[in-house]
Amino acid sequence: MSVLAERRSALHRALIDNHTLSMTHFGVASIADRKQKTSVSIAHGVAERLGVVPSGESRLDGQTAGKNFEVAVADFVRESFALFEHLRPGRWAVVNVGSSRKNNHIGHLEPYVHLQQLDDAVNQNPALRSILGNGYVISPDIIVTRSPESDVVVNNGHHLVDQDVALRTIIREVNQLAAGREVHDILHGVVSCKWTIRSDRAQNSRSEALNLVRNRKGRLPHVVAVTAEPSPARLASVALGTGDLDMIYHLALPELIEAVAETENSEAIAMVETMVEGSRLRDIADLPLDLTV
Repeated sequence: MSVLAERRSALHRALIDNHTLSMTHFGVASIADRKQKTSVSIAHGVAERLGVVPSGESRLDGQTAGKNFEVAVADFVRESFALFEHLRPGRWAVVNVGSSRKNNHIGHLEPYVHLQQLDDAVNQNPALRSILGNGYVISPDIIVTRSPESDVVVNNGHHLVDQDVALRTIIREVNQLAAGREVHDILHGVVSCKWTIRSDRAQNSRSEALNLVRNRKGRLPHVVAVTAEPSPARLASVALGTGDLDMIYHLALPELIEAVAETENSEAIAMVETMVEGSRLRDIADLPLDLTV
């Protein structure tokens, strides 16, 4: 088994061990919508393939399951992305913003530092909020950042840059220092985690992606969502279409494909095929490699 496959299995095992991913004695998995027969069937197939053993324990409440999912995904991305440092060298950090997401994390990162200035202005003059609304507020689940580099690293033993050239690029630490402000890390990726997709709140991933697109002053970071949702129709509600999220990553895509095929539901099978072949749905194991691009 490859190292990445081991990391993927460890992710699944962590969610099973803390009972986030579980199954009742009646075969109803914790990712299933108990009111939908197809959802129950597919969720059972996915959970069974991941090694979930039925138990009498009740499923965790949505908030706890969501938090556990965020932590597990953040750990997976952090450990797996580091495996491919040779493809994307740099000083990287993967942070689960979690309960501290009320703080303006994005506003402390390039290319969104202007949002912190805007937030400060709104706090000083609350009347501005009625004019601006909260369209600039971005509350991510997981962020991937890169630190700017010293000129020693940038030059790499050669005379590639100096004080007369490339004076505004944010990858050079000296440029940020010369501007008389603190050095800000660079936002490389934003990962939205949705344990399941059961309500309009799931569309927050798309609206926040659009906020990232509209409010940037520079290159757009990777903007993706990770979910364990078993229903193809609900996956499609977030995955289909372009212009906001780069990609949807499933906790267990191969297992999902097999479970959907097992239902012999032609509509569900076709929907999953459309998302996969249309480059809108990938397995979570693809995420760390996609982040190197």
